[in-house]
Amino acid sequence: MENNTTYHIPVMLHECIEGLTINPDGVYVDVTFGGGGHSKEIYKKLSSKGKLIVFDQDPDAKENAWEADNFYFVAANFAFISNHLRLLGVKHVDGILADLGVSSHQFDEETRGFSIRANAPLDMRMNKHGELSAKSVVNEYDEFELVKIFRSYGELSNARKIAGEIVKARASKKINTTNDLMEVLGKCAPKFKEHKFFAQVFQAIRIEVNQELEVLEKFLEQTADVMAPGGKLVVMSYHSLEDRLVKNYMKRGSIHGEITKDFFGNVLKPFTEVNRHPIIPNEEEIELNTRARSAKLRIAEKNG
Repeated sequence: MENNTTYHIPVMLHECIEGLTINPDGVYVDVTFGGGGHSKEIYKKLSSKGKLIVFDQDPDAKENAWEADNFYFVAANFAFISNHLRLLGVKHVDGILADLGVSSHQFDEETRGFSIRANAPLDMRMNKHGELSAKSVVNEYDEFELVKIFRSYGELSNARKIAGEIVKARASKKINTTNDLMEVLGKCAPKFKEHKFFAQVFQAIRIEVNQELEVLEKFLEQTADVMAPGGKLVVMSYHSLEDRLVKNYMKRGSIHGEITKDFFGNVLKPFTEVNRHPIIPNEEEIELNTRARSAKLRIAEKNG
C-alpha cells in the first residue's frame, strides 16, 4: 500500500489528515481518491472497526486501490455521494475529504488533453466514458455559449474575442487538438502572459466538460445529511470559483452566500468553520510540488 507519487503527489497531506481528527473506529470518505495518497494516510490511522470509502470516476484510479474488508472503492462521481453511501448501508460518516480539480496523472497523461504542454486530442474528460468532450464544446457550442464559458469559468476579459476566433476558425476546419486550439487563439493571448492565458482557456473548457462547479454544489449540499455531528469536512480547492462555493457553504450554510436566520437572529448553517482563513501550502511544499501553489484548504465541523 505504497503512495503512488508518480500518479499524484498529495497536497498538504499532513494538514488534511490533521483536519479530519481521525477516530480509529470511525467512517471516513475520500471523494477524490486519485493516486490514493490521502486515502492511504487515513487508512493507516483506522482500526479494523473503522471504514474508508473512496470515490473516483476515472477508471485509471482503480489501479491504486487495495483489497481490505474495511476499504470500499466506488467508481462514481462524488455528486452521488448520498446514494452510494446508502447502498453501502452507511447512514453517517465522521469525516469527508475532497481534493478538487485535476490530478497530476490526468495532467501528465498527454492523450487526455488537459495540459497546454503537449499536443493531444481535445478531450479533458475526467471520466473517460463521459459523453461531452472538449472537442464537442469547441466545435459545437454556439458563440454565445462559448462567451459565457470563457467569461464565467476562465474569468477572461476578452471572452467575446476568444469565442469569435473559435467560431471563425471552425467554419473552415474542425479544431481537433490542443495545438489547433492554441494556434487559433494565439492572437488573443496577451504578450508575455501567454501561459496564464491558455491555462485559463483550458480551465474554462475543462470545467464545462466535467460540470465541475455543478458537481461541487451537489456534493456540498449533501454533506450535511451524511455527516455525523462533530464530523469534519475538509476541502481543498485550486481556483477562486471552487473556493468561493466552499467558503460560502462553510461560512454561511449556502452555496451562493445567502444567509438564513432563525427567529432569534441566529444564522442557520450545518457547519462551523474550523479555520476562518484558508490554509495554504508552505514554501518548501511549493518548491517540491509546484501544483500545490494555488491550493487553499478549508475545514469545517458539523454542528450537533
